Amino acid sequence: MNYQQTLAYLFTQLPMYQRVGSAAYKVDLSNTHLLMELLGNPENKFKSVHVAGTNGKGSTSHMLASVLQEAGYKVGLYTSPHLKDFRERIRIDGEMISENDVIDFVKKYKERFEAINLSFFEWTVGLAFDYFSEQKVDVAIVETGLGGRLDSTNVITPELAVITNIGLDHTQFLGDTLALIAKEKAGIIKNKVPVIIGETQKETTTVFKQKALEMNAPIYFTDLNSDLNYQTDLKGNYQYKNVKACVQTIQTLKEIGWNISEQCITKGLMCVVENTGLLGRWQTLGDLPTIICDTGHNEEAVREIVAQFKTMTYNKLHIVFGVVNDKSIGKVLDLLPKNARYYYCKANIPRALDVDELLMLAEEKGLKGNKYVSVKDALFAAKEVANSDDLIFVGGSTFVVAEVV
Repeated sequence: MNYQQTLAYLFTQLPMYQRVGSAAYKVDLSNTHLLMELLGNPENKFKSVHVAGTNGKGSTSHMLASVLQEAGYKVGLYTSPHLKDFRERIRIDGEMISENDVIDFVKKYKERFEAINLSFFEWTVGLAFDYFSEQKVDVAIVETGLGGRLDSTNVITPELAVITNIGLDHTQFLGDTLALIAKEKAGIIKNKVPVIIGETQKETTTVFKQKALEMNAPIYFTDLNSDLNYQTDLKGNYQYKNVKACVQTIQTLKEIGWNISEQCITKGLMCVVENTGLLGRWQTLGDLPTIICDTGHNEEAVREIVAQFKTMTYNKLHIVFGVVNDKSIGKVLDLLPKNARYYYCKANIPRALDVDELLMLAEEKGLKGNKYVSVKDALFAAKEVANSDDLIFVGGSTFVVAEVV
């Protein structure tokens, strides 16, 4: 198989959650443990930092990778989903895994993995951990895919764990309260492994403290610590919560023997995009008019995005917007500004919400706009209408952003 054929094969292995939703979700780690045994337990052959959370875990993971790269470590980075290229999920020192490495791995293990019916995400975790082990990384930053306790990445014993924040997302799997979701995320807390909490929330603090106590794990709440204020090249005020989580993580690593200078922290945080290739976080796509995209898609993320609008200077606001079909979007729509002009669209994935239904729901909330047959058509229409001093925002779904970056 060539690279495209290999990807097509992977995408058909028990469909991936990001494309089709609940049909891809599994409720235990038995397959992942079998997978690791077949690979010779690569998860035990490199050091790691495990990152979970509702929002910010991708940005925080990339910040950590950037700082550790600046400190001279060979850094693996595993994240999901990808925006443009599957290989974005697996990087070492910012460089994506090669197409040949993906092909060779699938060819080598195809028959054995088919016997245990692995999902797309399990395949990908296996590929990442095998690659990091083979390439002898000094450390891998490993982002969870969904939740924590039952996530396929949760077979590592990391140097420390990070939980950025908790919001009401994936409630059909993780629970319908912040406390229940926090309990699932807290599943990454391991015995005597420090845990960094990025945001203090009254509904979740007790959950995390209790789990940390059970596991004899030191716990740090970072958002109220004024000593962790640093600058980053990632735009959007919401990133400063992630910066604090990153800096506390680095400081804790230093306490257990990692060699990371203050200069490396400062430079790493200011070179995240350059060092890691991160896309889609308050990313500027054009000027005159300003065009910005952001992958934030749940209630908490959209609240931050709308707050960011209020800090900006522009004449009129145009919003290119599409969502997935397995989320309750009523509260998200309630947050969106009613004085914007909307361009509704559907990303090219099975899980996307039909644009006619999106338009109907939005109009019920007083959000005026038109529907378009594709994301690119919607953005083109916004560009045609917008003046040079206007702002165009593209978002609502990771998959909408993926079609424009």
